[in-house]
Amino acid sequence: MQFQPEYTTINPMKQVPLLEHEGKHISQSLAIIEYLEEVFPDHSLLPKDPYLRAIVRSLALTIAADTQPIQNLRVLKYQEGDKIVWGRHWITNGFEALESLLEKHSGKYCVGDELSLADVCLVPQVYNAGRFGVDMERFPNIVRIEKELAGLEPFMRAHPSKQPDCPEEQ
Repeated sequence: MQFQPEYTTINPMKQVPLLEHEGKHISQSLAIIEYLEEVFPDHSLLPKDPYLRAIVRSLALTIAADTQPIQNLRVLKYQEGDKIVWGRHWITNGFEALESLLEKHSGKYCVGDELSLADVCLVPQVYNAGRFGVDMERFPNIVRIEKELAGLEPFMRAHPSKQPDCPEEQ
């Protein structure tokens, strides 16, 4: 669907996700989440405290901007070496930084004991880590938080393996 001409007219990057709300289209995961924050403020994923908001955004960007794109299928297509080794390297690199940040800021979840934007970004990246064979024993905070999140109904429903376009071999 994302490579069809009709889709390209609303999202020239030909990527998912894309939110359609009230006839308007918004691409990019973090932009979508920020939009939903503003439209539905009663279900906030950002803390009220400005410092904690910045920490949440920092963690989310560590995942969504610095780690995930490098092992995205769009990038892997042009990687000439072993794609699994490449992906594993960059996820491990990102998780090393993330684990260090979580040591300082996590509680039950990524930042304290309230769900945040960082938690939403974490789950699909841990899923990708599994696809690339990342040694998760090195990341006890990431594993602990992901396990906590995995038991929550919204995260169960949104898990990458539950999506209709998830490849069967995953």
